[in-house]
Amino acid sequence: MARLNRSPSYTASTHEGGPAFPHLKPEQTLRRSVLSCLLWESEFYEDGEEIAKRIMTNAAAVPPPVLASLAMEARNRFHLRHVPLLLLSVLARTGSGSRLVSDTIARTIQRADELGEFVSIYAKINGVEPKDVKKKLSAQVKKGLARAFANFDAYQLAKYNRDAAIKLRDVAFLSHVRMVSTEHGQLLANLVNREYFPEKTKSGFEVKSRLELDGVPHLDSSDTWEVALSGGADKKETFERLIREQKLGYLALLRNLRNMEQASVDRDIVLAALRARKGAQRVLPFRYVAAARAAPYYEPALDEALLKCIEELPKLSGRSLLLIDVSGSMAHNLSERSDLTRMDAAATLASIVPGDRRTFTFSNDLVEVPSRSGMAGVDAIVKSQSHGGTYLGKAVEKLSELSGKFDRFIVITDEQSHDRVPTFAIRPAYMINVASNRNGVGYGSWVHIDGFSEHVLRFIHEYEASRAR
Repeated sequence: MARLNRSPSYTASTHEGGPAFPHLKPEQTLRRSVLSCLLWESEFYEDGEEIAKRIMTNAAAVPPPVLASLAMEARNRFHLRHVPLLLLSVLARTGSGSRLVSDTIARTIQRADELGEFVSIYAKINGVEPKDVKKKLSAQVKKGLARAFANFDAYQLAKYNRDAAIKLRDVAFLSHVRMVSTEHGQLLANLVNREYFPEKTKSGFEVKSRLELDGVPHLDSSDTWEVALSGGADKKETFERLIREQKLGYLALLRNLRNMEQASVDRDIVLAALRARKGAQRVLPFRYVAAARAAPYYEPALDEALLKCIEELPKLSGRSLLLIDVSGSMAHNLSERSDLTRMDAAATLASIVPGDRRTFTFSNDLVEVPSRSGMAGVDAIVKSQSHGGTYLGKAVEKLSELSGKFDRFIVITDEQSHDRVPTFAIRPAYMINVASNRNGVGYGSWVHIDGFSEHVLRFIHEYEASRAR
């Protein structure tokens, strides 16, 4: 049996009472809180507000360039939407006066509705009402918003020009968006003219200057499923037309499968769109599982689409030993409105690990499961045993006897162990954290990774390639 090295003396502890790594730097604490975070959503051990406060505290403690880099990484690589906007709001304070602020805002905001969402979050953390936020926005924040605004065309602006506390036209006034062309000026005028403003917008912003609006046509309503259905259009005809015209995003397709089934949308059209995976690069792997549970008929096609993720990932050489956390804390829902859990997210990641692998789960016991890919792999992991205690240390001890037969060890968990977690004999040994909890066990000799995007698996390949050079 391979010999296990004992972990150093720890002074911190996990929520389950096991020894946790005690010497995290603010950047490490920030990453573990951010990269699996659905902002203001409570987790099994911690309240969403508590997590958000810790994120803000640690974001303020890291150098602005580090914070800027993490905000872009969280949005562009890990496909998170709201927590990057919180990071931008903190960066607006710590990087005040620096062009880094405007550059990062322009490069992080990827959807038009994120313009207003950013301003709302900025107002919230600064303790001001939306109508008063104008006094708090720095020049660099305004420049960043204006630059981001220019990235969106008429369709994107119309699609996300919703009735929110801070609307797109409010952001246009706040950021002093400049006309970069005659067409752009027309677009801004149309946006503003969505409702007529004699003196103020509905949300209370004073209009200091106005474009000449007389005679300018209103901005055309966006051709989206929300707009069409809210206007009373036939569901079946609307979904079929939008799919044929490639106007339904892939995430919207996944989220509306149940609606389409209920409306008797042509299944062949839906199946073709699922298999085409147009726009799937920004969809988190667990979204396929959620879609299959909502619309079981489409599971085979969704399984095909999920398995395509494996084809797109770089291959891992040799053999992988996987250990997946199925304890009670992992069975907590990802968000208040979701039936999906962190266990589902972890199982989905495990089911797309490329290459030869052997898979185990742990809770109170250590159980081997078939190393299936896709939906079958997710089901095997989730149903492998009851979801009780979190004895990660005991599971690592038992697996040590297999260490000579594998080239890497990958643990996917929320890092909240009851017992001490030893150093594993295989190098490299990875600890993938899929939660935002304050303390964790996967540091020191472990290669620590945060997040539930497929990017964590790309990181493993890049890490091993860099070591081989």
